[in-house]
Order: sequence, then C-alpha cells, then structure tokens
Amino acid sequence: MVAVTWVLESGVFPETHSQLREAVLRLGHSLIDWNDSWWSDGIPPTLPTQSVVFHGSLGNAALVSERLRWSPGSFCPVDPFRCTSWYESAREFLVHNKWHFTTARELVEKAAAIGIELGSPDALFVRPDSPLKPFSGRVVKTASLTLKGLDYGFYYDDEDLPVVAAPIRQIGREWRFVVVRGDVITGSAYDATTRKPITADLDSHAATFASHIASTIPPPAEVYVLDVCESDVGLRLLELNPFGGADLYACHADTIVQSISHLIPM
Repeated sequence: MVAVTWVLESGVFPETHSQLREAVLRLGHSLIDWNDSWWSDGIPPTLPTQSVVFHGSLGNAALVSERLRWSPGSFCPVDPFRCTSWYESAREFLVHNKWHFTTARELVEKAAAIGIELGSPDALFVRPDSPLKPFSGRVVKTASLTLKGLDYGFYYDDEDLPVVAAPIRQIGREWRFVVVRGDVITGSAYDATTRKPITADLDSHAATFASHIASTIPPPAEVYVLDVCESDVGLRLLELNPFGGADLYACHADTIVQSISHLIPM
C-alpha cells in the first residue's frame, strides 16, 4: 500500500474529519491541514505533488483539481458532475423523470410556461446545474419566482447561471455512498429516531440499488459520491457529487482511506 499525504480542510467538516484524520494516521499515512493562504502565498515546497488527496470545501476541491498538479488530487473535475453532463445517462434511475435545463433569468421569465411543460404548473424544484452549488436546491412557486428567490446577488451575480427545473417529488429517507472505480465501498444513512448519521449496511436494498447505478452509468470520476433516496415511486438516484467536497457523514473512514490508497500505483 502506498503512503498517501491527505490534505484536509477540517473546519468545513469537523465531525466527519475527526474520524477521517484518525483513520489516516492509524493506517500509516501523512496528514496536513489545508491553509487558504496557500492560494496567495504559494503551496509549501515541502508538500509533495504525488500521492496527495484533498478533502474539504467544494470551492477549494475544484480549485485543487483545476490549478494544482496533485495526484490523484481532489477527485473534483467540475464538468463531468454538471447535471447537463450526466442526467441523460442516468435517466432510468433519477428521481426526476423529466426536467428542463435553462438559466436563472429565463426560468424567472418563463416559470409558468416551464411549469406547464413539466406538468407542475404551480411549483417546481430548482437546483444549479453546477456541482459547486452556488445556491441550494429548493421548491419555488412559479407565480412569484424572482431572481432574489434563487439567491441572485447573494451567492452569485450571473443572471444566466445554468439551472435545472423539475417537477416536485416526495422524498423520504436518503443515503450517501462512496464509489471507487465503479464499486460502492461504504455508505451513510440516518438513524430513524435520532436523525444522526450511521454507517449504511452494504447488504441493504439502498446499497444494492446504488451499486447497480454505479455499475451502469459512466463514472464522472474515479472516486465520487452517489446519493439515493426513497420517493413515491421507490428508490431513486438523487444526485452525484464530487468526492473532494462532499460531507462523508458516517461513511467508514478506514475503508475510504484504504480504497483510495490502493488506487495509487506503487
């Protein structure tokens, strides 16, 4: 097994990273805390570029993927995780059986018509196309939708930000699974009573469904996160997310560290 340097932005996911940090050190790897000043002051020359894995905020994960020559890096290539890149290939599994790609401005201007087209005239579910999530997905009323209602001017200032509109679906329990080279290696669920995250059983129906999806769709990255949920039509795929900027909740930290280290050539 190759020794890996893990660079963790632990202020973003303090609970998740407490387990991840312990696993990294217990399994004999190196640990370095991320520092935002590196973008202005430069990456420390003592930090290697090979066998380095970043985990932290989505914004930094994307920048690491784009700007740094770390390998394997952050597993956060932005374009493959855009909804426009993977929705069609995952159509048979998606919680939405139809959708409309548009922009924030066009959605506001044509909300009523888009709602009618999707069979959901009064309200729609809207999310950004980008996996970097410049605003959170939400249900909006078509009759009163404004750009401000999509957080324009607060989190972003591009009226032509690509978005996805879809009919509203009833969502129940959710699960998050980590996929490495097409295999579901660990997952996280919620305790029904406490609503706290617990490690998901890989023999469960949700894990089996996630494994089927992962073995069917083109992978957006070598390592990524796959979310499934209960819906009014059974288990469905909720979304795909870049590993480098995703909360891992109660996913088994040792399994993640071991699986990613095995990706790296000796």
